[in-house]
Amino acid sequence: MQLTFNLPHMLELKAMMQPWELEVTGADQTRMIKCADEWGYDMIAVPEHFLIPNSHVELSGAHYMHSTAAQAYIAGATSRIRVNSCVTVLPLHNPIMLAKALATADWMSSGRMMVTVGVGWLEHEFELLGVPFRERGKMADEYLAAMIELWVSDSPSFQGRYVSFDDVAFAPKPLQKPHVPIWIGGDADVVLKRAARFASGWWAFLTPPEKIADRIDFIKSQPTYDGRPFDVMHGVSTPMVGEGHAVVEHPDVRPGMSEQELVERLGWLGEQGVTVSAVPLPPVRTVDEYLDYAQWVIEEIKPQVP
Repeated sequence: MQLTFNLPHMLELKAMMQPWELEVTGADQTRMIKCADEWGYDMIAVPEHFLIPNSHVELSGAHYMHSTAAQAYIAGATSRIRVNSCVTVLPLHNPIMLAKALATADWMSSGRMMVTVGVGWLEHEFELLGVPFRERGKMADEYLAAMIELWVSDSPSFQGRYVSFDDVAFAPKPLQKPHVPIWIGGDADVVLKRAARFASGWWAFLTPPEKIADRIDFIKSQPTYDGRPFDVMHGVSTPMVGEGHAVVEHPDVRPGMSEQELVERLGWLGEQGVTVSAVPLPPVRTVDEYLDYAQWVIEEIKPQVP
């Protein structure tokens, strides 16, 4: 089981946030990601939204990064850890510019960038940015195909409804081959079909963990899945967040789980097909206390989980 470092104060989600996180600064985060890199965590992932309507702030918070900008910073502050997003709201980006940003950061970080893309769920955010919400799935499919074309082709050419280019050059290419790893975030059938077509990983959110194995089978049964290696991410605390970021009480998940509880839960998730996970942020009081906890997780918990 690979472990993602749960970086505090990347969002202010009511369902998951611990009170001490509100005091965490960017400088604190830089210190923490350096520790995570040194200790052997496998990945750090960055959430994203651009505008949160006031009607959603109570549950969702307003504190979000631009995922790719934050990823590039994290990659520059570290030397080995992989840097992902969770998720990049793909239809809200220009795909050529996003492909360039990810390729640039991958090149400069010696091949450590990843991207998890989603189509978004917050309709008013799309309205505010002038993006057609009802077309977001079609846009995502086209954007992914266009980005991959830019990353892999020596003479990129693409003709679509939302993006077109021809007779152009694109460099640097991503250092990773064939391209920056793409994961897909979301749970609907159409999302999983998109994962089968484009991705090397799936980030499950609203899928109950006991149904993950069936959904993996669904992905791998699609004609567009070619047998490529495929990761599945599901955090231990993910069931605490419901649709629209609603708070969900879950009998098996809570902050501050014991060593035995964490080992058993991570082991059980592995049996469902999960390959990457993260533990809940603990109810501590300071950054130093959290770092002690995070080091304990990587040194004592991870070796016990296959």
